[in-house]
Amino acid sequence: MSSQKESTTRTLVVALLVCLVCSVFVAGAAVALRPTQMENRQLDKQRSILAIAGLGEAGMSAKQVKTLYGERIVAKLVDLQTGKFSDEFDPNSFDPLVAAKDPELSKALPSDEDIASIKRRERYSVVYIVEENGELETLIVPVRGYGLWSTLYGFVAIQGDLNTVEGLGFYQHGETPGLGGEVDNPKWRSQWQGKELFNEDGELAIEAVKGGVDPQSPQADHQVDALAGATLTSNGVNNLLHFWLGEDGFGPFIANLRAGEA
Repeated sequence: MSSQKESTTRTLVVALLVCLVCSVFVAGAAVALRPTQMENRQLDKQRSILAIAGLGEAGMSAKQVKTLYGERIVAKLVDLQTGKFSDEFDPNSFDPLVAAKDPELSKALPSDEDIASIKRRERYSVVYIVEENGELETLIVPVRGYGLWSTLYGFVAIQGDLNTVEGLGFYQHGETPGLGGEVDNPKWRSQWQGKELFNEDGELAIEAVKGGVDPQSPQADHQVDALAGATLTSNGVNNLLHFWLGEDGFGPFIANLRAGEA
């Protein structure tokens, strides 16, 4: 009986030691790989910004992405409360998603205003600008909001007239493959290019419509076909666009930029 107890104890001790050693190795690997993971996330973000702005080519190497991004893209900090540029933080290192979790750098959104279901909105965000001969060519703004299963994170690229869409894309989401996941489909994404954000009255009118766009409709210039079989994801895209391009998002900033007062 004593021998059996000793065997059981020895087995438990060995198992515990193995778990401890494995935990140390896993933790060490996580710490060691963190800089590489952060660099890769930054690289993916830069690649997404370039693609949505219509810059570069598919399959670019990491070096090419970094070079082109450094040559063509300028990051600037925006105070969403004032709708103007700010020098409060370094735009190249500031993370709006981290700021959104900080009560001192964000605000809680009441349910009737939180159409994108993000709960908190950061005070400061970062926009990305492409200039040509000193003139604004493209403005890229970050957007996020809840779809069916997940929060979609992406960018909207707006042409220099600050009304025409250059591109829309998401770099992270967890929507259903083949349905809501079709937000990644190049064919669907291409529909957004050339669409107009605002109507003649200055109202935000861009949207994905169920049943397809009627070419004869006066709203056709502001509409794209919704995702087939993914109504809630399409609604989520509409909601996040209307939030981030509206009064609680970058709407005041875009208006100030258009008026030369940003």
